[in-house]
Amino acid sequence: MTTGPAPPRPAPYVPLPAPPRPAPHVGFLAGRDLASPQAGGSELLVDRLAHGLTERGHRATLLCGGPVGAGRPYRVIRNGGAYSQFLAAPLTVRRRLRDCDLLVEVCNGLPYLVPLWLRGTPSVCLVNHVHSELWRIRYRRPIATAGRYAETVLMPHAHRDNLFVAVSPSTAAALEDIGVGRERIRVITNGVEDADAITPESPEPLFLALGRLADYKRIDLLLRLWERVRPVTGGTLVIAGDGPERSRLEQLAGADVLFTGRISEPEKQHLLGAAWLLLHPAQVEGWGLVITEAAVRRTPAVGFDVPGLRDSVAHGRTGLLTGTESGFASAWASLALDPRRRAAMGDAARRRALDLQWTETVDRFAGVVDEALERGRRR
Repeated sequence: MTTGPAPPRPAPYVPLPAPPRPAPHVGFLAGRDLASPQAGGSELLVDRLAHGLTERGHRATLLCGGPVGAGRPYRVIRNGGAYSQFLAAPLTVRRRLRDCDLLVEVCNGLPYLVPLWLRGTPSVCLVNHVHSELWRIRYRRPIATAGRYAETVLMPHAHRDNLFVAVSPSTAAALEDIGVGRERIRVITNGVEDADAITPESPEPLFLALGRLADYKRIDLLLRLWERVRPVTGGTLVIAGDGPERSRLEQLAGADVLFTGRISEPEKQHLLGAAWLLLHPAQVEGWGLVITEAAVRRTPAVGFDVPGLRDSVAHGRTGLLTGTESGFASAWASLALDPRRRAAMGDAARRRALDLQWTETVDRFAGVVDEALERGRRR
């Protein structure tokens, strides 16, 4: 009995490749936009992160309290005022960020507690610095007590399953102190842009303090110390910036103190290059972005040995840090009277600052975004 040819074997099954995932949509929930008169380092960081993510093909949206600006490569949505935004955030996120793949809660003191009211969407908590003792300095009880409890107890609890992003090792340590596990903290330092042209150092002594004039920046302390330093060094102390403390500080100021108010970016760059020293008497910082902006222009810094500044200033190499008011005045005067040491510190500060690039900052943050999305998928 003859048999016919064997039937053809079916082709092996080859699964179709999975379609590529669409670019994730990353939302930022923050207190202020870069356009706000009160904007500072935190707002610049969020702007750079959102801008950098869009350049990498992501979509990015910033939801924040007003006022807001225009002309960004990412979307900016106003979410109420300085305090009403905390009540409005849950409804606005559901209405305006419905397709968001990851929500980044930017906590600068009072938290939004995103995980408690946003289900099904992964979130990350970005912290510039933990305010802790600043609550009792800036507010009276019971507001100070409630604010500190919200930041140090409720925030870590709400984000107990999430990643935290800290802008410095000091902030990472502060997060550990309030109960955040080190394995969930990712550190991304602020970047800096190189200066197109560096203004030469002023021929006459010029000392600069630059930033928002708020109580914890301790410009009043700087004005007191200036009365001790000025007879030794001469020159001018320039206070650049604006804020709620300005009128009080102007009344405290003695001779040879210039208040500029809010200045433009070209004016800021000019002052940062012309200054002999950047003075930073703040009680606490997340990083101290202005330190790096001065450093890239060969201007060393004098500050206190506090969280944030001990990360952005390499003591003895790119500037001087001290633990006392007398030490601050001594460091200020000694560097002013020693041009060779000041120049050497300025050169070292510039070399260190050039290692801090915004592209690397965004790359690290993009890695956190991917990690957070993968953690969300596994859940």
